[in-house]
Amino acid sequence: MSEALGQANSQAIARYRNNFLKEVEERVEDGHWVKMCMQCGVCAGSCPFGPHWEHSPQKLFMMIRAGKREEVLTSDSMWMCTSCYNCIVRCPRKLPITHIMHGLANYAHRLGLVAKGQPTRDIAVLFWKNVVKNGRLNELTFSLAMYFRDGFGQGVKNAMAMQGIGLGLVKTKRLNPLEILGGHTCKDKGGIQRMVAKAREIEDRRRGLA
Repeated sequence: MSEALGQANSQAIARYRNNFLKEVEERVEDGHWVKMCMQCGVCAGSCPFGPHWEHSPQKLFMMIRAGKREEVLTSDSMWMCTSCYNCIVRCPRKLPITHIMHGLANYAHRLGLVAKGQPTRDIAVLFWKNVVKNGRLNELTFSLAMYFRDGFGQGVKNAMAMQGIGLGLVKTKRLNPLEILGGHTCKDKGGIQRMVAKAREIEDRRRGLA
């Protein structure tokens, strides 16, 4: 964990002092809905990853109310969400469960509490950086960054394992090898980057993360 992230986590602990529910309500997207969960378990039963959860959504919400901050924010559970929205559709209280799960994942990331090598977080960060840098996704450079994130040797193995899919994308003109030289971008990359930076600044101030 970097010094800045460690400081952000320490500041959050000092500010909320064992009131993890209040911290989630103020700093996590749609976190104010957590206290509305009635622990029926419909979300867990509706989730295609249900048997593979470390902690199901309703269990995470119970843990938040119980103040189990470290267990929640270091869990892999919120990173398992595939945004299928089954839980939101079937929740009897219409809690925005998907949004809360993504919000918890983002908050854990912002505090530096996600385990090193967590694949969903790593790929999400690579995707975000690629989009912000280019103004849109450069599929080739994103794929290469994803394959080689664990080193050159593993990257070669990953690329060889996926070569059939890669060649298929090239044949259907969904992937252009020349994009390694830069590829297509938007007209005003700088404008998009400034917009994203400003949006992050506003969101950080709103949630007390600035």
